[in-house]
Amino acid sequence: MNYLLDKFLQYIKIDTTSDETSETCPSTKIQLNLAKIILEDMQVLGLEDISLDENGYIMGTLPSNCDKSIPTVGFIAHMDTAPSFNGTNVNPQIIKDYNGEDITLNKDKNIHMTIKDFPELKNYTGQDLIVTDGTTLLGADDKAGIVEILTAIKYLKEHPEIKHGEIRIGFTPDEEIGRGANLFDVKKFNAQFAYTVDGGAIGELEYENFNAASGKIKIQGRNIHPGSAKNKMINSLLLGMELNSMLPVDQRPEHTEGYEGFFLLCDMHGDVENTQMDYIIRDHSMEKFNQKKELLIKTVEYLQEKYKDATIELEIKDSYFNMREKIEPVYHIIELAKNSMEEVGITPNIKPIRGGTDGARLSFEGLPCPNLFTGGHNFHGKFEYIPIQSMEKSVELIVKIVENLTK
Repeated sequence: MNYLLDKFLQYIKIDTTSDETSETCPSTKIQLNLAKIILEDMQVLGLEDISLDENGYIMGTLPSNCDKSIPTVGFIAHMDTAPSFNGTNVNPQIIKDYNGEDITLNKDKNIHMTIKDFPELKNYTGQDLIVTDGTTLLGADDKAGIVEILTAIKYLKEHPEIKHGEIRIGFTPDEEIGRGANLFDVKKFNAQFAYTVDGGAIGELEYENFNAASGKIKIQGRNIHPGSAKNKMINSLLLGMELNSMLPVDQRPEHTEGYEGFFLLCDMHGDVENTQMDYIIRDHSMEKFNQKKELLIKTVEYLQEKYKDATIELEIKDSYFNMREKIEPVYHIIELAKNSMEEVGITPNIKPIRGGTDGARLSFEGLPCPNLFTGGHNFHGKFEYIPIQSMEKSVELIVKIVENLTK
């Protein structure tokens, strides 16, 4: 597994932060720096039909090595890292034979990852953890998925006694800003089904995700000198605060779990005259999802009626939908992953994704695509970490899945 670790450490040091304000694809040219390296690595592995298009999408094929008619399976991961935290100058640390105690990420900056805050760390006592230095994210989301797929392909190439059908692999840009599947060519990929390798802790197997939408609100008030503002000023910031206070407090991310959806105020900026608010809306249930959107609409309408001299505009855009309805008709691909996990000594943890993946969009485009674990924890921040042993198990799982397809 030296290849796995070496490639991971190489990839995470390449900044691939995506940018939701950009209109290009990929949203940042720096993603192509990693794409070109991955392309070279795929060539070294001896894959066929390798391609990197102008938008940063990579595809390749490991041909079948048996005579049986076997469905073509795909494995997909994304190259970009989340713009929510610094992805530049990643300086990973490896903690060998972790002792189960608090971890000092950065002594100079007094940054510690504690058992109190992250009790699941105890589960990895005695294992080898890759952590950050407290100043960046790690990038396991989803460079771990990329190297796990490539390592599995390398293993299969080196062990031709393991019979398998055709395997397609694909790596996408801009997943973290919800665009990873936008220009993914499902027809060109030409797989009967696929798995994204983009999940969290070891054992995670997911085929349900949020229905997702964004809500952008623009409020125009009226700025008057405060000395003569009585009955004239309309403070758009206060209108925004009033709007947010009208949404259910118990439907915020910090108060929800499992199948519970939420409203998240992601950004609010402005002044007395103009304020903009950006929300995301999430729910696994389509009925509750639509109710949340309707509540936001009704709230804006109420405030517009209350403050007739203000202007409040709302734009809601759907982002992606729950893939469950597309996976249940082909549930055998979940059973395949579940049984394969058990065969390699992993306890399956089938759970809903409190988020989304490229696979959700791809499932609606005709490529059923549930999600497998990478092994990582605490994505998108300085406390991100991944046990090397979990990454190794991900590789074993991918190999076992393609092997079991021949049976």
